[in-house]
Amino acid sequence: MDRLPRWADLALVPLISLLLAAIISALVILAIGQDPWEAITVMVQGSLMSAYGWGYTLYYTTSFIFTGLCVTIAFHAGLFNIGGEGQAQLGGLGVALACLFIPWPHWSLALIGASLAAAAFGAAWIAIPAWLQARRGSHIVITTIMFNYIASSLMIFMLVDVLRPPGQQDPSTANFPAVTHIPSLDELPLFNLIFTKPVPANISLLIALAVAAGVWVLLWHTRLGYQIRAFGKSEAGARYAGISATKITMIALMLSGALAGMMAINNVMGEAERLVGNSASGAGFIGIAVALMGRNHPIGVVLAALLFGFLFQGGAELGMWTKIPIEMRIVVQGLVILFTGALDMMVRMMLTRIFALFRNPRPVGAA
Repeated sequence: MDRLPRWADLALVPLISLLLAAIISALVILAIGQDPWEAITVMVQGSLMSAYGWGYTLYYTTSFIFTGLCVTIAFHAGLFNIGGEGQAQLGGLGVALACLFIPWPHWSLALIGASLAAAAFGAAWIAIPAWLQARRGSHIVITTIMFNYIASSLMIFMLVDVLRPPGQQDPSTANFPAVTHIPSLDELPLFNLIFTKPVPANISLLIALAVAAGVWVLLWHTRLGYQIRAFGKSEAGARYAGISATKITMIALMLSGALAGMMAINNVMGEAERLVGNSASGAGFIGIAVALMGRNHPIGVVLAALLFGFLFQGGAELGMWTKIPIEMRIVVQGLVILFTGALDMMVRMMLTRIFALFRNPRPVGAA
C-alpha cells in the first residue's frame, strides 16, 4: 500500500491545506466586493511588520500554545477534551484568588503561585468529567462541552455576586496588586531591544515554550508518556499490558485541564491584571484547531499557534483599517480548520496518488 513520506505528511499536507484555505478565503473576500491582496497586505503589515504587531501576535500565540497542548496531551491518550474553554476560565479564577488574597513579596513568587493555582483549578474542573469517563463510561466530549456552560455560569456568579468590589458596575474583580505585575516583553532584557514600547506579550510566552518542551519530554521520553500513548493507540492492548485505564484517563485529562488553566497566566495575570467575564475569549476552542493542525506534536502546536496568532491580530487589523469586517478572521479560521481537520484526508489521498505516480512510473509501451 502506498504511503506518504513522513516529511510530506508532517509538512506538505498542512502547507497545501493552508494554501487551499487561503484560496477559498480570497474568493470569499472577492465575493463581498473587497480586494484579497489588500486584505493579506494589511494582515501581514499589522501583525508581522512591526514590533507592535508582533507584540499582539505573540500574545495570542501564547494562549493558543497552552490550549493546543491541552488538546494534544488528551489526544495521545485517545481522548478528546472539548472543555478547554471552561478550564481556562476556571484557571483565571485560580489566578485571581491567588493574586488578590495572598500577599506576595515579589512578582516571581506571585507568578509561581498563580501558575500553580491556575493549573490546579483547570485540573479540578476536568476531574469530574475524567472520573465519569474512566468509571462510568460517560463520553468525555459530551461532559466537557457541558462543563463549558457550567463554567461560564459559575464565572458570572463569582464576578457579579462574590468578587466584584462594592460600588463597581463592571462584572470583574478589582485590579491585582502592583507587586503581582509580571514583566511584558518590553521589560525583559534583550527583548526590550526589539519591543521598545509596551506590548501585551509577556513572560508567559517563555513559560508556554518551556511547557511545550516539557510535554514533548513527558510524552516521548518518560514511562508515563509511553503509557499514555500506548493507551491511546489501543486501550485493550494497554489493559493487557497491565496499564490501568482509570489511572491513565484521570492523569491525562487532569494534565490537559491544567494546561488549559495555565492560559490564564497570559491574559488574566499578564495583560488584564484582573479577572473579567469571558476571559478565555474562545482560545479553548481554537486550541482544538491548533492541535489538529500541529499534528498533536508540541513543535507543530507552537507553529500552528503562531499562525492563529497571526490570523487573530491580522483579523483585528482588517476590521480597523479596511471595509472588510473583523468577523472575516472567523471565516478564515473556519476554513483553516476545515482543510486541516475535516478535509485533511482528502489532501493526504491526493498527495499519496501523486507520490505513487513518481514512485511507480508506468513502463514504456505499457497499455
